[in-house]
Amino acid sequence: MAETTPILAIRSLIRKIPKGKVSTYGAVAEAAGIPRGARIAVRALHGAADLPWHRVVASGGRIATRGESAFEQRFRLESEGVRFAGKRVAMAEFEYKFPRPKKRAPKQPAKT
Repeated sequence: MAETTPILAIRSLIRKIPKGKVSTYGAVAEAAGIPRGARIAVRALHGAADLPWHRVVASGGRIATRGESAFEQRFRLESEGVRFAGKRVAMAEFEYKFPRPKKRAPKQPAKT
């Protein structure tokens, strides 16, 4: 059960990427609390047909899927209004930034 928790967190975040925006595998993993976890984000997409998988790209906006899937991903993104600069998504305009969790104030020691 503990192994699926990061996968579920990543899948939940992918569902939050709005139409017309993209995020990277690494950014999704980091937002889920898994720094340097891009490969886990890729794994989370496998076998989850209900996710907007096309909104997650490799670093720099590169489409990392191969063959027909790459054409489908670009087609889906363009149909949502996402523009490309060559073979990469124009990340400056279309990257979705996940909200950063609010930092908690440090606990003050109890006064005696």
